[in-house]
Amino acid sequence: MKAVNHYVVVDKIKEAEKKVGGLLITESTDTENRYLKGKVISVGNLVEGVEVGDVVNYDKHAGHGITHKDKFYFVIRVGDIVLVD
Repeated sequence: MKAVNHYVVVDKIKEAEKKVGGLLITESTDTENRYLKGKVISVGNLVEGVEVGDVVNYDKHAGHGITHKDKFYFVIRVGDIVLVD
């Protein structure tokens, strides 16, 4: 699988659940964190500054999901990436 143009394929990294004041905060209830973390699987030919294997933070409302070889990935635009670890 190869991304094209300004697209990046990421494998979402599952964040650990945390407790705040005795309440369990999961990804779906965490309204203060706008970004998700993912590992870059493929980058398009027009993408600069992001490489395969990088861990990135991206807008959780960006892109769409795709299944490839029985694994679920997200396809996002490079502009939706805000941090590269």
